[in-house]
Order: sequence, then C-alpha cells, then structure tokens
Amino acid sequence: MTSTPTPGVQYLLAARELLERVEQQLPAIGQAADWFAASIAAGRVVHLFGSGHSRILVEELWPRYGSFPGFNPIVELSLTFHNPVVGANGQRQAMFLENVSGLAERILRNFDIRLEDSALVCSSSGCNVVPIEVAELLRARGVRVVALVSGRHAAASPSRHPRLKKLTDMADLVLDTGAPAGDAMVQIDGLATPVAPGSTVGGCLVVNALKAEIAARLTAAGQPPLVLTAGCLVGAERARELFESAYDEHARRLALLYQFER
Repeated sequence: MTSTPTPGVQYLLAARELLERVEQQLPAIGQAADWFAASIAAGRVVHLFGSGHSRILVEELWPRYGSFPGFNPIVELSLTFHNPVVGANGQRQAMFLENVSGLAERILRNFDIRLEDSALVCSSSGCNVVPIEVAELLRARGVRVVALVSGRHAAASPSRHPRLKKLTDMADLVLDTGAPAGDAMVQIDGLATPVAPGSTVGGCLVVNALKAEIAARLTAAGQPPLVLTAGCLVGAERARELFESAYDEHARRLALLYQFER
C-alpha cells in the first residue's frame, strides 16, 4: 500500500514534469538562441518584456550571476510593483494598467528599435493587452519576437485584446513554461482551489537553457560574453573587473537605443 505524496512532494513531482516539457522544446530554444545571439553579435540587443510576475523571467536573463550583457530588460514599475499589494501602487492598478491599449506604444517609444534587434516577450496567460501590443509593435518594425507563455493556461484563458488576439498570435516562435491552466499545481484535500504555481519554475528553466545556448553561440563566433561571475569562483578582483566591464558593455549597447535619427 503506497501512501499519498505530501503536498511538497506533489509540487516537486509536477516540477519534474515541467523539466521534461522544457527538454522537449530544445530545438525551438536553439532557434531562439540563433536569433538572439545574432542580435548580440551585431552589437544590438534582445529586448525583454514581461508584465506582472513575468518580470521575474526578464530579470532572470539579465542582470544576475551567470548572465551577460546584450539584453534590454524593459520592466515597467506600474505593471510589476507588487509588494504594496493594496493602496498606492497596488496590485489592482497594475492589473488594470496591463490591459490598457496604447501603453505598449508609449513604452516602446523610448527606444530606437532596429531590424537587427530581437525580442522575448513573457506572459503566462498570453492574454493581457500590453504584452500582446508590445509583441505586435516589435514585429511591425521587423523584429523577430519569441513569446514565452504557459501553453495550457493561455489556451484556457480569454483574450483581453480589442481584436481578441493572444501573444502567441504575435510571435515568430512560441516557447512554453509547461505550467497548467490556472498555473497552480497542487490540490489540497479540503481546499477548493489549487496552490503553488509553476510558471516561474518552468519559465526560469526555459530562459536559462536559452541563456546557455546563446553564450555557446557567441563564444563559437569569437565573441565570448562578459559573464557576471562570483568572487568565490574567479577571485574578488576578477569578479569586480567582470562586473564593471559587463555594466560598461550594457551601457554602451543601451546608449544606441537612445540615438534616434531625426
């Protein structure tokens, strides 16, 4: 007679399934890595965007240990500032604003976007207006767009877009976190609704696999990236050198995004 796994074990078992789902997507991850490495090798950037908790995936790519410049993380505090929850800068406002048509255009107006650029747009549901319009506007400028969604959650969710489009409709390539509809992965006896979401775990698996593939391509092309590396691995002085060099490289690439031709 086997005992029922504890809720914690159930979550870990579900997380293993996310790993398997990501592994199945390695060819698509490789395609995305080709596009993103080409943008970085050309001296341009990969634009990153996510509203709500998808902001986590943007910051997972850059900047943090094991990461490197070449990305433009677009994080709007009005869409992602969760910790007050209620009151000024609360979650109600953020959830409202991520479905305001036209905000995406105002955000992207800040950047001189070029054909050599590429983009990753993250949204678990793929149904909120701002991420959809970000992807649509980038593609209209000739930028290759990769969408990262939770496939089952997106399929089960109604679009809030004026034309009922979803993020997957606006992408050149779609990657999947593997999380279920509703995101939460554990059912508790006596509790009507599931707990413990999976999209962040699956999403981080995707973006870090992607990051590793990009680094390999850049290195093979003779442009090894400047990786933010801990002092316990390379020594304090070398770690400082890498951080300063990487931040300088990021600033150089970002400066190009503000050099509008009049």
